[in-house]
Amino acid sequence: MGKTENKPWKQWYEERLLSLKLPECSIYALLENTVKRFPSHTAIVFEDETTDYTTLKAQVDKLAGKWKELGLKKGDRIGLMMANHPLYIVSYYAAQALGLIVVQVNPMYTFRELMQIVNDSETQYIVFDKIAKRTVEEIKVVYSFEQCFSIEDDDSGFISIQSLIDNGKAIIEPEVINPHEDVAVIQYTGGTSGVMKGAMLTHYNLTSNVVQSFEMYGETMRQGEEVVLTVTPLYHVYAMTSAMNLGIYIGATILLIPKFEIQHVLDNVRKYRPTYFPGVPKMYNAFINYPAIEKYDLKCLNHCSCGSAPLPIEVIKRFEELTGAVIGEGFGLSEASPSTHRNPKFSKRKLGSIGIPFLGTDCMIIDDNGTELRPNCVGELLIKGPQIMKGYWNNEEETKLALRNGWLYTGDLAMMDEEGYFYIVGRKKEMIIVGGFNIYPQEVESVLYEHPDIQEAAVASIPHTNLEETIKAFIVPKEGVTIDIEEIKGYCYAKLTPYKVPKEFEVIEELPRNTVGKLLKRLLIKGELEKRGLEPNGKR
Repeated sequence: MGKTENKPWKQWYEERLLSLKLPECSIYALLENTVKRFPSHTAIVFEDETTDYTTLKAQVDKLAGKWKELGLKKGDRIGLMMANHPLYIVSYYAAQALGLIVVQVNPMYTFRELMQIVNDSETQYIVFDKIAKRTVEEIKVVYSFEQCFSIEDDDSGFISIQSLIDNGKAIIEPEVINPHEDVAVIQYTGGTSGVMKGAMLTHYNLTSNVVQSFEMYGETMRQGEEVVLTVTPLYHVYAMTSAMNLGIYIGATILLIPKFEIQHVLDNVRKYRPTYFPGVPKMYNAFINYPAIEKYDLKCLNHCSCGSAPLPIEVIKRFEELTGAVIGEGFGLSEASPSTHRNPKFSKRKLGSIGIPFLGTDCMIIDDNGTELRPNCVGELLIKGPQIMKGYWNNEEETKLALRNGWLYTGDLAMMDEEGYFYIVGRKKEMIIVGGFNIYPQEVESVLYEHPDIQEAAVASIPHTNLEETIKAFIVPKEGVTIDIEEIKGYCYAKLTPYKVPKEFEVIEELPRNTVGKLLKRLLIKGELEKRGLEPNGKR
């Protein structure tokens, strides 16, 4: 299976994109180049303290120098386990300067989750914050790190990152990097299904995706002038690329916020007037449902994008009414660094579509036999491009399943229209079959989101004792609203073909999500099976 013959999306590319060459450099070079162009420009704002680009690079170089002195060397794995903090950025770029491999870790992970990651990646070093301290201390009893570093100044039990910077001598030259071969980041994925796999992202994967992302904004994103609202966690691949690395590439100011607390975020928006927001659905939903949101004047935002999960159309419409900005709907996954598609600024926008493929990205929709499908047919989405991972760390079997003949098999069901715009229908594993008909939960969820009383909704297939599947909708009402289930059913029948209407509805307080807002349907299904006394296959 080679390249696709039919690429209608290319008609929308501006002339400059067709001849653009992606850089072949290290991630550290992004910072080096920006410091030359914007030495005194503010790089980071964090809790009202500012750091300019020259100072940021000096901190990075001193930390890298001290780490090298301590024996850290190219290819070593170093975990970064912290919430958003300037020392995350410093540690990340210092690691890249030395050719270390950054292992991204959620600071909220439990002992079991962290143990799975450090064992699989054979992590030798870890940098952590106070949130993660207890878990790291527990892991240290049974797992031998070469060294653990704390970002807290008063943590006497561990070496302080700040003390290393204060006492370090800047590296003279960064490590020589082979951008195509050297792994920069191991990004663990698969948490929604319960099995973690470490996607190996090279320097070329990540720098390519930064430039691809920037070019999709056309000439509307201004180098040296943007302020990036960075509240999505940097340990997540979406924020790492779309907020931090892209922000540094264009000389932006990164408005760094450790946690999404809506009032604190709005206070920062009012004070620092961010222009660019790479958010996730739960954040957009929180904005539109916040009381008196209009008084905070979000019209400073010029560029917005959404990652981690699909954003319901009704949420998009309301947010755009508030801000005047257009949310660039797109698509991505950890294995693709992460972005592959977006509705570009330089061509038409189709609401509900993930847009067109990024520069240099090829896509194909195939059926179960591996045959390429015509436009407007639903099948599995395959992607090929410079941003696609090298493979899964230490997992040849899963790599062979995911990467075949240069194509990444995403497991997502999608279709492409005649103009080359793509639409995600749902996860292949989530598709529900009832009476021989295919039902895509995302379509049903979109209808539920349009109801004025519903804040959030999730639709899942629950195994039944007769081995058939039952469609169940889980609904979170808007604050102060009492849901009438029979009215919701009637609403669905008016909007959907009868076989698509859920057979069961349940009102719940909140949907289970991970720390970046990705819905964990497996927990909803697990809870249902436990209530019914069933095993995953539907048997008692």
